[in-house]
Amino acid sequence: MDTGSIAWGLTATALVLFMTPGVAFFYGGLVKAKSVVSMMMMSFGALGLISVLWILYGYNMSAVDGPTQFAGNPFSDFGLGALATGETGSTDLLGATYGATFAIITVALISGAVADRAKFGSWMIFAGIWATLVYFPVAAWVWGGGWIMSLGETLGLPGVIDYAGGTAVHINAGAAALALALVLGKRIGFQKGITKPHNVPLVLLGAAILWFGWFGFNAGAEWLNGLANVGLIVVNTLGATAAAILGWMIVEKIKDGKATSVGAASGAVAGLVAITPACANLEPGWALLLGVVAGAVCAMAIEMKFKFGFDDSLDVVGIHLVGGIIGTLYLGFFAIGTGLFVGGDLGQLAVQAIAAFAVLIYSFVIAYVLGLAIEKTLGFRIKNEDEVAGIDTVVHGEEGYALDRV
Repeated sequence: MDTGSIAWGLTATALVLFMTPGVAFFYGGLVKAKSVVSMMMMSFGALGLISVLWILYGYNMSAVDGPTQFAGNPFSDFGLGALATGETGSTDLLGATYGATFAIITVALISGAVADRAKFGSWMIFAGIWATLVYFPVAAWVWGGGWIMSLGETLGLPGVIDYAGGTAVHINAGAAALALALVLGKRIGFQKGITKPHNVPLVLLGAAILWFGWFGFNAGAEWLNGLANVGLIVVNTLGATAAAILGWMIVEKIKDGKATSVGAASGAVAGLVAITPACANLEPGWALLLGVVAGAVCAMAIEMKFKFGFDDSLDVVGIHLVGGIIGTLYLGFFAIGTGLFVGGDLGQLAVQAIAAFAVLIYSFVIAYVLGLAIEKTLGFRIKNEDEVAGIDTVVHGEEGYALDRV
């Protein structure tokens, strides 16, 4: 492999790793001032734990090695010793590290659904077990030769398209977030307008870091393909995200009379989510339309929690689950060469829908059972009085803004 491709692989890995601190900033700014440390620690805790688990056995599980097409043997190369000493060990380890960054951010995304009320230790237990039972196998399904990757061939239809993680990352995380929100229940006084972002600049900083890192997220894997399709991927990542900002702000203006900076940041994330599975398989014009649709629909979808009564604190469901479904199914209509409206038939839509809803159901069920088991044994939610007093000082013994008091 040429040195330029390897250099891009290294750069992309760093970009995607940087996205998890971006999630921490984005989520941290959205919560109450007395919850910011707790919120950001969930992302950094995931970064530490999932990195270790991926190196020990997660990478082994992310590619199928048996007839079940479910997951690889976690002990096939425990600690990656054999991978490191192989003839192509250097590039193989770079690929493994790049894969780790996806696992990390997928777990971190879930935390936004339980802001202000989750125990850190219980979150870490959930994160480790959920990654083992859900993310590592689903990564094998989608990218590692598993049943989703081979679904089109099995059914005699086009192959499932998920270039960078509409199913494996966003639908996966969003379904788990919904499950945890149901297990932990509503925050005290839950209602529309209960809390406002305590630090809007922090939200915008987090969104900016995410957009920056997303070019590595979407175009990073092109280092394995000689950067053959990188131009289409980056223009779609730019265009869909920009269009989603406009779509979200238009809905905000119509609905509430004002377009907000938090709305613009949320719209950008919605667009990034939607273009993730589709970035390499849409013409730029169709990517712009996807962005507008995702921004507008997600802006309306975040109201679901008030209609249906589940407290998804930071709208992981409304943005990541809904946006992931939109981007995944949209390919069924507009994927280059196979979409229904661009020369194909219903086959692409069929396989996209099967993949999306299979991951949604699997992730939701495992997350709900696991979350409920933790809640009934160790306890997952903090005490009501601790929620009122402030989760940062109770759980971490720190304040986000420890100003000197005279």
